[in-house]
Amino acid sequence: MTAWNSGVVELERRGPIAIVRLNRPERLNAFTSEMHDRIIDAFDECDADDAVRAVVITGTGRAFCAGADLGGGGDTFVLDDKGSGEAPPDEGGQVSLRIYRSLKPVIAAINGPAAGVGVTMTLPADIRIAADNAKFGFVFTRRGLVPEACSNWFLPRLVGISTALEWTIGGKMVMADEALERGLVRELVPADQVVDRAIAVATELTAGVSPVSAALTRQLMWQMLGAESPEVSHRAESKAIYIRGTSDDVREGVTAFLDKRVPEFPQRVSEGLPPIFG
Repeated sequence: MTAWNSGVVELERRGPIAIVRLNRPERLNAFTSEMHDRIIDAFDECDADDAVRAVVITGTGRAFCAGADLGGGGDTFVLDDKGSGEAPPDEGGQVSLRIYRSLKPVIAAINGPAAGVGVTMTLPADIRIAADNAKFGFVFTRRGLVPEACSNWFLPRLVGISTALEWTIGGKMVMADEALERGLVRELVPADQVVDRAIAVATELTAGVSPVSAALTRQLMWQMLGAESPEVSHRAESKAIYIRGTSDDVREGVTAFLDKRVPEFPQRVSEGLPPIFG
């Protein structure tokens, strides 16, 4: 992975952790089509680089993301269907789905206010750490819209259906303490410590674990949220255990445990994951 700055998104490395940084501080990192493209590019690069073990997504300046850029005024949300007569894909949803499909663990370091797509894009992250002065704006109904970025799937699974409905129907601004109490975020820290704390958690999360097993575990956990029964989970797990049981990673993991040393797992995410679903 090569560090880069596209102007609206930066990609950088701190050891094995990649940082995807929204970078429009003069507009409170408001979301644009260009930002959509660059976030997806950044996650593509992180997945392709075996040296990247986890991804932290954060914002530059005093906000995480103020939501969609409203520079188009009342026509901001008039979308071009390119003559198809069908609704074009929601760009916030495409970002959420890309984060959901990440092969590396994802931690959102929410360094300040997050509204609209600025909060919904964080929902597919595995962990959210927020500044103690952050606030979260589920303000869609106050703009005549509905929640987007796949949040109608993610949010109730994180905070429960009653809280999700309370926040979204009422277009509520949720303060950091309430977000913590209701399970939206894992912990609160001072704003200037959010990224460092996220990196520390990401490092702890990935140290001494098989990258391939971590990727498969992430996929299993997220996909089984929508499974119709535990039998579906049992089938996928059985297939994964069967395939992984003969892998070089398992041989190394068991041998390292018996030898009382840190394992050095040989398999790489870039080589592909076994097909355990379906």
